[in-house]
Amino acid sequence: MDSSTGSTRREATRQKLYEAAVTLIAEQGFSATTVDEIAERAGVAKGTVYYNFASKSVLFEELLRHGVGLLAASLREAAEEADRGGGSKVDALDTMIRAGLVFINRYPAFTQLYVAELWRTNRAWQSTLLVVRQQAVAVVEDVLRAGVEGGELSEEIDIPLTAAALVGMVLVAALDWQAFQPERSLDDVHAALSRLLQGRVSGTRA
Repeated sequence: MDSSTGSTRREATRQKLYEAAVTLIAEQGFSATTVDEIAERAGVAKGTVYYNFASKSVLFEELLRHGVGLLAASLREAAEEADRGGGSKVDALDTMIRAGLVFINRYPAFTQLYVAELWRTNRAWQSTLLVVRQQAVAVVEDVLRAGVEGGELSEEIDIPLTAAALVGMVLVAALDWQAFQPERSLDDVHAALSRLLQGRVSGTRA
């Protein structure tokens, strides 16, 4: 077996472990989830878990890195797609909002865990969580900064706070959608957030 085949197999195994861990932890919490359960859900031997990750905590830390990395990549790809299409920076932000909703709709258990962990302060992976959070927010910051520099967006914008607010809006709105308004379509939710982004909420009076 060549190194590329071995690497592909290992990555596939790690993906199965990520999916098993995120599902179990979402169902019963981190403390209550055991390595034995993760291995059983993933369909692998317990030793395979420890071969890939030193501990359950390391597995969860790498899960956070992996998941937020996917989210950041999807946001970046959406922004680049909008640029290639000749859209404005607001168009890029709107496209990123949709990409975020698509990601959350695909990985609801991960998103639920990620948001919950943002509010905890006693976890071993807290510093990692702050780093991966910034990874996603930075993608939005880049688009906002380009919009300000190009004169499309106001120079008064607080870029770090606005970027965090946009990411937070998508995360919380998507979780609310899935938990309390599951009958709504992704297009419907995106349209509502798009109106917020573009300042079309207040309306006008004669």
